[in-house]
Amino acid sequence: MRISGGRARGIPLATPKGDLTRPATDGMRQSVFSSLAAVVPEAHFLDLFAGSGAYGLEALSRGATGGVFVEKNPKAAACVKQNIVAVCKSLGRDTAGLTVLQSDALAVPLGGGPVPDLVFIDPPYEIIPEIAPGLFAKLAEVLAPKPDALVVFELPGELELAPSGWTCLKRLGSGAARQPTVAFFRASRAAP
Repeated sequence: MRISGGRARGIPLATPKGDLTRPATDGMRQSVFSSLAAVVPEAHFLDLFAGSGAYGLEALSRGATGGVFVEKNPKAAACVKQNIVAVCKSLGRDTAGLTVLQSDALAVPLGGGPVPDLVFIDPPYEIIPEIAPGLFAKLAEVLAPKPDALVVFELPGELELAPSGWTCLKRLGSGAARQPTVAFFRASRAAP
């Protein structure tokens, strides 16, 4: 797995051994960031259920200024830290403005830092129906100062999410069962 675009393109990303995480594929990330092209430069991001940190690091490679990675698993969090160092070295910058929180994405207090412009969410597929309503409710509060903020949510193709107060702007992917699909959400009050 590698950074698929931007100034750190080609940098390999460490992932934890075994099936602890399900890294976002290079092709899916490329599609996502093609859709986000104008939004990423100078953006601040929040990468929940970060895994290897691929979504946030891809944003960094493409011009984001910084962000927070939240990953509960200690081995995966260690990979995120290792990947941050590798990507920042390639970019010729220090790691300032990048934070790794080893915490449950559902329990972490969101707030206190810059309000993110982009939120990446890539949870284990089996917990999505249970966590999505509470997560979107929490994000509505956190993102209130930035009504144009986007939530990029990876989910299996057969799952439809319709969180209260949010508009799904588009979906990427085949929509086939168990196949990665990404849905882009914005708070309804800011929807076009």
